Amino acid sequence: MESDAGLDRRLERIEEIVRLLDSDSLGLDEALALFEEGVGHIRRAREVLARTELRVEELIGEEDEEVREFEPAGDGGGDDAEDG
Repeated sequence: MESDAGLDRRLERIEEIVRLLDSDSLGLDEALALFEEGVGHIRRAREVLARTELRVEELIGEEDEEVREFEPAGDGGGDDAEDG
């Protein structure tokens, strides 16, 4: 997984690309190349953030499972399958 520093550098580069594209000092080919680079950085940053979000959800889910192990059964602890 990409490190926080790697993601931070990627976001800084995206901001730099935006500033360059806003500057009106670029030719069409150069602007298009920068735009393409920026789109690539955005896609990779989204992937990193999505993986991070999934990991956080996994950790929260693991915590919820641990908490549920200690909850009372509520109906006397009987198994629903035995009730017929």
